[in-house]
Amino acid sequence: MSEHKQATWGGRFEHGPSDLMLEFSESVSFDRRLAPFDLQCSRAHAAMLRHIGILSADELREITEGLERIARQIESGDFPWDRSLEDVHMNIEQALSKAVPSAAKLHTARSRNDQIATDIRLFLKWACAELMRRLDRLLSVLVRLAEAHTELPIPGYTHLQRAQPVSVAHHLLAYAEMFGRDSDRLNGVLEHANVCPLGAGALAGTTLSIDRAFTARELGFVDAAGNPKLTRNSMDAVADRDVLIEFVAVCAICGIHFSRVAEDFILWSTAEFGFVDLPDAFCTGSSLMPQKKNPDSFELMRGKAARLQGDLQTLLSLQKGLPLTYNRDLQEDKPPLFDAFDQTSNCLEVLSAVLEGVAFNATRCRKAAADSLLQATDLVDFLVAGGVAFREAHRAVGELVALAERRETTIDQLDDSSVSAIHEGFGGKWREHLDLDRALQSKQGYGMPGAAPVSNQIEYWKQRLANAAGPASPPDS
Repeated sequence: MSEHKQATWGGRFEHGPSDLMLEFSESVSFDRRLAPFDLQCSRAHAAMLRHIGILSADELREITEGLERIARQIESGDFPWDRSLEDVHMNIEQALSKAVPSAAKLHTARSRNDQIATDIRLFLKWACAELMRRLDRLLSVLVRLAEAHTELPIPGYTHLQRAQPVSVAHHLLAYAEMFGRDSDRLNGVLEHANVCPLGAGALAGTTLSIDRAFTARELGFVDAAGNPKLTRNSMDAVADRDVLIEFVAVCAICGIHFSRVAEDFILWSTAEFGFVDLPDAFCTGSSLMPQKKNPDSFELMRGKAARLQGDLQTLLSLQKGLPLTYNRDLQEDKPPLFDAFDQTSNCLEVLSAVLEGVAFNATRCRKAAADSLLQATDLVDFLVAGGVAFREAHRAVGELVALAERRETTIDQLDDSSVSAIHEGFGGKWREHLDLDRALQSKQGYGMPGAAPVSNQIEYWKQRLANAAGPASPPDS
């Protein structure tokens, strides 16, 4: 048995935990990442205890100065983390108590249960703002890349078969929509995280006359008008991890978007497509085949997407059968949380950097988009505009495609008489509707790939990004 160092809860026990149990149960190896937020939480709690008369002015000053010294130690890497003290909270409290005797009062009216719930929410508020900042950078890259390719056509695909022509800009702006929704979701998570659990205690609050609103204001848990936002139920406050699940779910959805973008660019960079050349700095070669240029950065993003889904599944499984209120199982919520943030953050940085170095092959893109089969739907629209029922028009154009295939030629190379024999509605102007540039410019409706709506989309994103918030800053360590 190890020497009993658990002075914070050891009064009820005759013997301390075994070394094996200490090793098995410690969390400081990963939750010390919450130290800046735990220190912030302790400063606010100490200020509240002074506000209600539990601490004297001198005691508050001593505790605050002690917390600042610990913050500097942590920031410099000199803080002596001790796994036998279990977690970030106890490591900081023990270090503070050794230097500041009055720190023995600091844990008055709080539990590690409401303390960790508060730390996590402070972390989530910072993490959401940080990921939103990185998403804004990615969106800026996408918008610039789109603006540079508004007139370059490329095939749009369904079922990975060429479908209809669009501009490269329109395709890139589809990604902007995805990542814009991710940013919106994070903003929602940030709002849900902006509720203060401190004061819930272990699960039932305290008999002391604490001022939860004071603490909430100190920690920035306030609405737009500066009013404090507090959890309404003390049991839910310490048991709830919904907002943590929401955050990781957004990361997992963002990962799906990374993976879809990656898949497009992996395909486009192959010799079979040849639409893009990826920057050397984000590709690798083969140890055997000297000609290879592998899109490893994008392939890793596909892999990270699976990892992010695993983080989400871990959290969902972790909480599905827990009774109220706090259970030690919840210690395991932090590794997937931190991993989700780290992987999403890294992917955003890498994707932005890769896209900044991408070069489109205009000749290959235009040649692929010029396939007259991609204008088959426009021919249907041409017949419909002339009064032909849609199903009849669809069948007629389908027969036109079949005829071209039998003759091993393209639609635009068919003679007028053969075309008119299929349907008299084609007339003499049907070839005009197979022109690539005309096909793009004819789609001017809201959200379509024509020049005007694409320009409007670009302007929307520019305005949105211009109004975006500045960079997030974590609290001082």
